[in-house]
Order: sequence, then C-alpha cells, then structure tokens
Amino acid sequence: MSTNGMPTVSALVDATLKSLVKRGGTAATQEVQTDIAAVLGLSEEVLAVPATGGRSRTEVARLASRARVYLRQMEAVENPRRGVWAITEYGRRLDSEGTAGEAFYESFKEYFSRKSDHQVATEFGLADVNAPEDEWEGALLDILRQIPPDAFERLCQLVLSKRGFTRVEVTGRTGDGGIDGVGVLRLNLISFHVVFQCKRYEKAVGTPHIREFRGAMTGRADKGLILTTSHFSVAAQREAVRDGVPTIDLIDGSELCQLLKDLKLGVRTELVERVTVEPAFFKSI
Repeated sequence: MSTNGMPTVSALVDATLKSLVKRGGTAATQEVQTDIAAVLGLSEEVLAVPATGGRSRTEVARLASRARVYLRQMEAVENPRRGVWAITEYGRRLDSEGTAGEAFYESFKEYFSRKSDHQVATEFGLADVNAPEDEWEGALLDILRQIPPDAFERLCQLVLSKRGFTRVEVTGRTGDGGIDGVGVLRLNLISFHVVFQCKRYEKAVGTPHIREFRGAMTGRADKGLILTTSHFSVAAQREAVRDGVPTIDLIDGSELCQLLKDLKLGVRTELVERVTVEPAFFKSI
C-alpha cells in the first residue's frame, strides 16, 4: 500500500489477476472490483474516497481501471467485450509465479526512464496521480451535468440504441419510481425487456436509489440499468448484485464517457505521430 492507504499499481495488478483466476478466467469489471477490495483488505473509508478531482468515480476504481489497462498492454489480460476481462496464459503464469508486479515494471521501464524520480514513484505507487487520459473525461462530465435533464435522457437513449438495444423509448413520467426509459436487448435467441434510469449526478449514487429502482422495475422488466455521471457507492454496488433479488447493471460516469468515446458521440479521438531519432543506427553505418 502507498502512504495514503491507496493500493499500489503492483498490488492492483496482482489482485486483478487473482480475481480472474478465482472466477475461472473471465469476470466483469464490477466482479473484479469486488474481489480487489477483498484480496487487498481495503477499508470502507479507502473504498469511498472520491477519484482525484472528484470527477466520476472512486479513487480505487480509477486506479484499478489503469491497472487493467497496463495488464492489457502487457498482454496478461484481454478485453473481449466491453466490461468483461479475461486472463491469458501469460497472465496465469505471472499469477502462479507471483511475478506480476516485477513484470509490470519491466514492461514499462522505458516509460519510467523518461520521468523524474518523483514521477516514477508516484506513477508506480499510483498515489495522487491524475493521468492525462482522465482529463477529457472530466471535461466531458462537466458538459453532461450542465445539459438539460431531458437532453441527457435522450443521449442515454441514443447510447443504448447504438449498443444493440431496440425499441428504446424515453418515458420520463413522474411518480414512476425513477424509470426514465424502456428498451429491448436481444442476445442470440433471447430478448430481455430492460428499464433504465439516467442520473445526472455529482455525488455518489447510494443504496436507497438502487432499492427504489428495483421496486419500480419488479414485474415490469427482466433487467434494470442505471446510467450516471457520478459513481456508485460501495454499498450501492453490493446492493445491485445482492443474491435473491433482480440484478441491476450499473454504468458510472467513467464508463459512460468511454461509451461515448467508443461510439464517437460528441468525442473525437486524434492519433498523434511520434518521431524518435535513433543515434545508434547512424553509428553503425
């Protein structure tokens, strides 16, 4: 752990691999998040710390997301579809040998060599670091929180339509238990009726919201989905997947930003060419 109680990147990398092995090789992001907290023994206080800048999620969730990106770049895990992670044979070997942290550092040694000692220590420990790739998310979330509520509902409708939902409609009726829209998701030969809720929040979405929404969807749909510009409290995440009641899928602000980026909805990605001169080549002539 780092000095502020946050897990280091080595710990997160290792815990992520252990989670995937435990779950048979494949797991959803939320399942990995739950396992990480248990494996590392993270306290409720640490799990509740808002992300750096207070943008959309908890700090642990932000750091764990970066750890998964590192693991994917190392080819220790794969991301076969959105929100799902699978361990590779290389990843299994790192887990069994207990060398995931060392492999991470070796993979990014050149990257670290271009930074100051302070930057390396901060990056490697992931303490008080706000990665450039997070900045665009913050700017996007600021916009999403300022647009009218009905515009945000229409945006969520568009996102779901482009992700395979059909007959997506925004209802927005008052006194409807928080249900903002309905849709149908077809997977292979089976169709699921889905109700969704759009929460244009800055503070965390808590357990009461999950319970109220579940009560409203009971008997009206097969699945429930909540999209928010903020994040879900740890207790709310647990309530969403509690045994014995219908599961509710959660999309926090960061995931919503990634969806908009993937779908190219209001987000443009530009690739920048980087040119590096190699002096060794000229010396060999």
